[in-house]
Amino acid sequence: MGLLAKALRVTSGTIRFDGNDLLALKNEEMRQLRGRDISMVFQEPMTSLNPVRSIGSQIMESIEENLGLSRAKARQRAIELLKEVGVADAERRLKQYPHHFSGGMRQRVMIAIALAGNPKLIIADEPTTALDVTIQAQILDLMARICRDHGTAMILITHNLGIVARYAQRVNVMYGGRIVESGSARAIYAEPRHPYTDGLLQSVPRLDQDRKVPLRPIQGNPADPFTPIPGCRFHPRCPYTTQICREEAPGFDDGLACHFPLTTETREAV
Repeated sequence: MGLLAKALRVTSGTIRFDGNDLLALKNEEMRQLRGRDISMVFQEPMTSLNPVRSIGSQIMESIEENLGLSRAKARQRAIELLKEVGVADAERRLKQYPHHFSGGMRQRVMIAIALAGNPKLIIADEPTTALDVTIQAQILDLMARICRDHGTAMILITHNLGIVARYAQRVNVMYGGRIVESGSARAIYAEPRHPYTDGLLQSVPRLDQDRKVPLRPIQGNPADPFTPIPGCRFHPRCPYTTQICREEAPGFDDGLACHFPLTTETREAV
């Protein structure tokens, strides 16, 4: 999104969207892309919304900027968006401020702002972290329905494997800043091939397992992103590590970055 340009630097690779490399765009080109073609729903809506501006002005700002509508039309569109995301009495609540809304309602407002420019892609970064379980389900169902109705793609960033299983079609599993496994959600949950993916799934309680079956947590501590690790970044915690894992970083082939992909036999042997 280019929001942290001074805090990070991309050293290699490309980020392609709609046929263009985002890293090659100028600041003004990227600014025009944000909100219009790519929008974002942040983790904590209370710190993302401006506390001294009304909800209506924040939604309307995005509409006016990205769609070029007059203020009157932008206001009407803002009311429509609030209704679409399930905010009752939208015309009255348009005048209220973020502190007048509950956590779930603030997240609905964030979704309305994300939709204001009719984007092709929404990036949702842990959008339900600060919400209780029942509200989480409502927000995720809402986002799934809106993306389906608008034909919008969504990248959902989350640590919650239950959310991934229910809502994702394709999954990228990351460890230490790298994608270690990629594929359909069905395939990854049915037969994970990377030891880290398998460890994540084994460490989550399941209703279809006997209570006496112990959980298998991943041993060790997560990799420090600022400390170089030779070979595979997961090798200090991997039960299948060999010498090549310690010396040589695996390439990414067929949706997997592992020297020794797991099979049913190897998983059962540990």
